[in-house]
Amino acid sequence: MATVVFVHAHPDDEASQTSGSMARAVSEGHRVVLVVATNGDHGDAPADLAEGETVVHRRRVEAEAAGAVIGTHRVVFLGYADSGMTGWAQNDHEASFMRVDTEEAARRVADVLREEAADVVVGYDWHGGYGHPDHVKVHAVTRRAAELAGTPRYLESSMNRSAMIRSHEEATAAGHDVGEWDPSAPMDDGNPLGSLEEELHWACDVSDFLEVKRSALKAHASQSDAQGMLQMPEQMFAVAFGWEHFIEPGRPDGMVAGWFLDAGAVG
Repeated sequence: MATVVFVHAHPDDEASQTSGSMARAVSEGHRVVLVVATNGDHGDAPADLAEGETVVHRRRVEAEAAGAVIGTHRVVFLGYADSGMTGWAQNDHEASFMRVDTEEAARRVADVLREEAADVVVGYDWHGGYGHPDHVKVHAVTRRAAELAGTPRYLESSMNRSAMIRSHEEATAAGHDVGEWDPSAPMDDGNPLGSLEEELHWACDVSDFLEVKRSALKAHASQSDAQGMLQMPEQMFAVAFGWEHFIEPGRPDGMVAGWFLDAGAVG
């Protein structure tokens, strides 16, 4: 059995991006650890905050609840401030994750990897999926942490833009109203979403864990983005979230429909 550490930027990112893979790993007896880099303090402030309760506290409680739903064995909060989206004033706050020294943050993640004797660590692709400064920082920090800790395998969570483009074309051809949605459009940093299939290595079937993903998203009740995903029709939700995709630097080119924790998956 392996120990897998997933590093995410904000509370709720784990639910939307890798909760299927996390739950699948847990179901197979692997140890799963979640590291959350920021407090998510620029997320939605719920109207029902109790006296003395903060957004940071609420989001930590929600992340713990989502972790319990997924079956995560440990949740670690690094406690950095949310940097906000590109161009926000929060980018320049001295406590923001975007501004923290990469080496310092990587050492903290590496400490967790060593404590856990991690076999695999999962971060984000080079532009954090959609260019959010904290997601881009997670990429740099996690990659460096894997080097510092000597973790045997390093993977990057991404999204399959090729599949999104096909779905967009099919929906448009069928006359469906797709609104302003365009997977090829520039995102927060000017780059389109995720990665093309030729850039990916793993397409992991997590369709058996869609209800876990729904429940994990539901646990982040204060966040409108997470709750908005739950409004998707069941079939659309299954198409959008039934597969999770990863890059594994050093593997031969080509996306494989498989499971990165299967015996013989290395190399």
